[in-house]
Amino acid sequence: MTTTSAKLLKLALPLIKNHGFTRETLSLSALSLPTPLANPLPDASVTALFGPGDDACRTLVHAWLDDARRRMKEEAIEKMGMGDVLKARLKSNEPVLEHLPEAFALLASSPLLPLPLLPVDPAPIIRHAAQVSNQACWIAHSDSSWYTRRATISAIYLAAELHQLTSPKTAPEFLDSLLENAEHAGKALDETALFASYVWKSWRGIVRSSGVLV
Repeated sequence: MTTTSAKLLKLALPLIKNHGFTRETLSLSALSLPTPLANPLPDASVTALFGPGDDACRTLVHAWLDDARRRMKEEAIEKMGMGDVLKARLKSNEPVLEHLPEAFALLASSPLLPLPLLPVDPAPIIRHAAQVSNQACWIAHSDSSWYTRRATISAIYLAAELHQLTSPKTAPEFLDSLLENAEHAGKALDETALFASYVWKSWRGIVRSSGVLV
């Protein structure tokens, strides 16, 4: 990634709240440069810097996820527990919560997939949860038992994030219940299996019209 594209990606992040994970957001980022351009980036420049079509949007999603993990690390305090760490990460979702279904659909779709036989690729979503889990385990290092349970933490976080999309106010309590109760932790593993189905339904009602799935 060039210095220019990295700089524009950083400037695009605050714009996601109002414009979503879109090529428009990347285009408008040029207006936030220290010496701003007179006009937003033309579409050809967005393609040249970030990729064609939805690839540019996926680049923005990945940049936002990377930034959220970075902030989770930077804002952590000494002896922060696992629950507090994961709730801090969930809080990062709040400003862009309405756009997250589309973001996850972008991650789970790919022009390389043999549509319509394989409309969902869960691997990027699972990778996202694993990265959050690894970062959280590193931050909450005071409890070494979490290191051997990273897969469970990934599943718990993903279940809580899914819950957050439909019930934001109760997501922290839902997360606590999963962490505190072994039976609930097992339930989290079951609930994450429903994620692909959720994304598919979200595409029908929210994302199909945006062109993510045609």
